[in-house]
Formats: sequence, C-alpha cells, structure tokens
Amino acid sequence: MHVAPLVCLQPPSTPARVASLDIVTIGDELLLGLTIDTNGAFLARELAHMGVAVGRRTSVGDSANDIVQVVGDALDRSGAVITTGGLGPTADDLTKPAIAGIFGRELYFDEAQWERLRELWRSRGRKGEPPEANKQQVMLPRGCTVLVNRHGSAPGIFLEDDRGRWVAMLPGVPREMRGLWAEELAPLVRQRLPAGTTPIRSITVRTTGIAESALPERLGDAARGIGSLSLAYLPGQEGVDLRLTSHTIPASDVDAALRAGADVLRIRVGTPVYAEGSMDLAEAVLVLCRKAGITLAVAESCTGGLLGARITAVPGSSDVFLGGAITYANDAKVAMVGVPTEMLARVGAVSREVAEAMARGARERLGASIGIGITGVAGPGGGSPEKPVGLVWVSVDAGGEPVSIGGQMIGDRQEIRFRATQTALDIVRRRLESGAGT
Repeated sequence: MHVAPLVCLQPPSTPARVASLDIVTIGDELLLGLTIDTNGAFLARELAHMGVAVGRRTSVGDSANDIVQVVGDALDRSGAVITTGGLGPTADDLTKPAIAGIFGRELYFDEAQWERLRELWRSRGRKGEPPEANKQQVMLPRGCTVLVNRHGSAPGIFLEDDRGRWVAMLPGVPREMRGLWAEELAPLVRQRLPAGTTPIRSITVRTTGIAESALPERLGDAARGIGSLSLAYLPGQEGVDLRLTSHTIPASDVDAALRAGADVLRIRVGTPVYAEGSMDLAEAVLVLCRKAGITLAVAESCTGGLLGARITAVPGSSDVFLGGAITYANDAKVAMVGVPTEMLARVGAVSREVAEAMARGARERLGASIGIGITGVAGPGGGSPEKPVGLVWVSVDAGGEPVSIGGQMIGDRQEIRFRATQTALDIVRRRLESGAGT
C-alpha cells in the first residue's frame, strides 16, 4: 500500500458524507493483552446508533511505521478513520506525527492549547509549570480542527483533506475519549451523515437458568428473528442474552419495532427472562424487593463476599440489603450465623444442610425477610471424589421456608463463584415473581 502525501491544508467547503468508517486503537498494551479495547467497542456502539457502519476495527502497537500502514490502509478503504491512543506526553506516543505525515502536514506548537494545559495543571493544585514533556501534547498538525478536551490534557485532532477524507484522533484514556466523542466528534460525524441514514439499533432481552440450546424451541418461529429484526444468541456466565437488531427500519419506527419484538421474546421465553438492556440480575432483584417491601441478608463461604458486592454495586441498595457475613472457615460459620458444629462434622461444609443453616442464620441474626446462604468448592484445589471442584449449594430462606439448589457449576474459580451468586439471585427473583416469600 502506497500512501501519497497530501498537500492541501483546507477541507472541502461541503463535508463529504460518510456511511462507514474504520476504527484504529493504538497502543502496545492492547496487543500484549494487558488492556482490553473498550474504546473500540464504545465507538462501534455509538456509530451504529447513528447509522454509521464500522468496516473494520484494528489494533496496532506504538510503532510509527505500523500506524502509518494501518491508518493509510483504512483511509484508502473507507475514507474516514477514528483513532484512539498515542496522544500522550511520552516517547511512545507517536500517533500525531505518524498521521500528520500521511496528510503531508507539519506539526506546530499551539500556544492556545498550551495555555489551556497550564490552566488545567494549576486547577489540579499543582505548583509551577507543567513538565516540558507535556509540550508534546500541544504539537498539532497544521490545518487541523482541535477537539477540545475538557477531561484531560491531550487535545483531540480532526484532519481532513480536500477530497473529504478524514482522520479523527482521540485520547486513549476511556473517560477522556468518551467525553471528546460526545462533545466534539459526534457532532462532526452527524454533519457528514448521508440524507435518510437508517440507524442500527438493538434491544437485548436477558435470560438466566436456561440453556442456549433450549431457547429456539421456546421461541418457535421467532428463533431466527422477528420480521426484519435479526436475532443473536449471546451466552455468558450471567445466562443467555437475546439481542434483536434493526438495520433497515427508519428512525421514526425502529424503537416501536424493537419494543414489540422484545415483548414477543419475553412472552415466549417466559420465566427465565429477568431484564432488558444491560441491567444486572442484582438490580432486577432489588427492584422486586422494593416493590414487595423485602429485605435481604447473606452468608457466603466460597463466594467470599461476591454476592454482597454485586448487590451493593447497585446505587441505593441500602434500602433492601441489610448486610452479610463472609463465613469462609467452619468456625466462622458456627460463630457468625449459628451453623451447628455437629452438622458440619456430620455432612461437611459443602452440603444442603449447611447452606440452609447459613441462610437461616443470616436472616435471623440480621432481621431480614430473606436470607441467602452459599457454600461450595470453587477450586482449583480442595475437591474430592464425593465433593468435586464446582460443587455448590445455594439456599434462600424466606420466613423459615428454604429453597435450595445444589449442583456442579462449570468454569474456573471466578466463573464458579459468579455462577453461584447468579443462582442465588435467580432463586430470589423467581420466588418474588411467583409471590412466595412476600
């Protein structure tokens, strides 16, 4: 691929329309697997919502030659590119000079941006002047549009040639990147949308406690989609998400079509559906508890506080969640939630009886409506032929009436622990939806 340098510093008087573009995320840490590329995923979602298709998403390391090659290829293919990363003050931040070279632009020191950076430095309570290295961040390509960064020190950059081809450079820090997208770049992209652009919109229906292979039978003729809405099955440790997507329905009608499609999925799948969108099962349970005036308490062994953490990660959970005990050792189970010593000796910590005693103890000692007990072998060691790694018992006690589930959970240690909390929350959800325990 040969990238011809561009010499025109002026963009076209009428912005070129863009129906698709490429995303290039830059940084050695992405290629080494040390950082997950959340920036590319975020931008892809935002662009789809506008109706802009992403032709390719590519990650490249901190090499000027590699950046030139990848961004140049993307420009040749789509004519529009968004990059993230490589705008910092250190020697490995090479995005600007590499892309400026593609456009035949020299870099200059931007006094206005330097003064803005100095003000930011002082506003954070720092004395003196910013380090000399920060001046690299305000070396900008001539003829660029500055994307003002109100969330950090590195300004974004928008470069466009006389044919309407453009590259937008955003910082790699996710918080800064998202702010610059919303405040600066998204309006520029909207100006370049073709007339009548159809948004790509989705709605997700979340299920748990049902196998992916069992869903098509329940869905019947909706198993492959509903009308022009395509259907994707997305299994994970939470369960199976069902995502309906529209590529062709006009913006004026798409929300109603997705709503109707989601209602069909809810009706046909039934009880395993617990939420829509990105709502976690813990939040769904809290909503049900509030409606019923229910409070929760937990006693956790193998999950080590993960269930309590999931519940308290939801803002406002204190009106439902009273607290819990991490009863990892047998002595803690006895002292904190009253599991009988004789029971532990007779059936062992990983058993229905102990899970039920933990749930009952949590409920009674904290004065909650519902107590939850979890005990198991999360691994990778500690298993036995009788109680292998992955064996978990979960009990939910509402008013002295326990519902308990035990079984083998798949995955590594973290997956087993998460699946145990998901099982516990799902038992609570189903009891509340059925009217039990209220």
